[in-house]
Amino acid sequence: MKPQVFVDRQLAPEVVQWLSQHCELDMWTEGDTITRDALQQRLSNADGFITSGRRIDEELLNAAPKLKVVSSISVGYNHFDIGAMKKRGVIGTHTPYVLDDTVADLAFALMLGSARRVAELDRYVRDGNWKRGDGENLFGVDVHHATIGIIGMGRIGEAVAKRARFGFDMNVQYYNRTRKPEAEERYEAAYVDLNTLLSTSDFVVMLAPLTEETRDMMGQEQFSRMKSSAIFINVSRGATVDEDALYEALETGKIRGAGLDVFKQEPLDGGHPLLRLSNVLVLPHLGSATTKTRIVMARAAAENLVAALKGETPPYLVPEFRS
Repeated sequence: MKPQVFVDRQLAPEVVQWLSQHCELDMWTEGDTITRDALQQRLSNADGFITSGRRIDEELLNAAPKLKVVSSISVGYNHFDIGAMKKRGVIGTHTPYVLDDTVADLAFALMLGSARRVAELDRYVRDGNWKRGDGENLFGVDVHHATIGIIGMGRIGEAVAKRARFGFDMNVQYYNRTRKPEAEERYEAAYVDLNTLLSTSDFVVMLAPLTEETRDMMGQEQFSRMKSSAIFINVSRGATVDEDALYEALETGKIRGAGLDVFKQEPLDGGHPLLRLSNVLVLPHLGSATTKTRIVMARAAAENLVAALKGETPPYLVPEFRS
């Protein structure tokens, strides 16, 4: 008998076809996100669960007595209650590595969009404000030859450094828990302390994973160290930033602008103070959201799940479950 698997989002047909060869598949195909109650009901007989970010906690696990594996279509796994999962003998997997270039592309989209005020000036034209005599009031800042400071030099950080150095001839510096000599040589990158990075970078790109050490890592003190002409980019996790401190820095002109793909609470409330500022470019957490990359991620999640249900070690087992 094939194992029972529930998927809380629609997957690409080719992934569904492959997955169906290995399990009895139950997939949520309605437009809205499945409710908590409905999810618990659908998981009541499931051996495996594929999700893109649903909180896995003790309550949910209690509703899924047969569950053996949760396979997340994501790099981050802070939605896993590791302790509760281990207690129940449920393992967790994720999909690192496959989205590095896609997220790096988006980081540069936010950098370019913020530097050249793309969204702001798009609205300016659409609202009929374009006049022949427009001048410096529409100016932006250059990305090429500027200095980029990368916080978190993992695989995505290196992908950003590659684009910065060879695509835009930028000066690259980074801050990381450990030095990366090979990356320094490859991208002519300088390893600096955080304060130096903040005070000397034209673009500060947050790419650190969310841990207790990085929670609210960018706060009032850190933003005050940045150049008034600098732009802050966040494509990591919203909780790495104190959003009140960021708002204050933007509203008072302590920094020039920000490009944000992630927030502490998602979806972002329409009344959020950051949305009142014209010098903020926002996206709805689209870091890996291209058709090609999402298909690759879904296939990786499916392969993780099938391997686990066969009693094999999944290709991308979350580190905390390796021992």
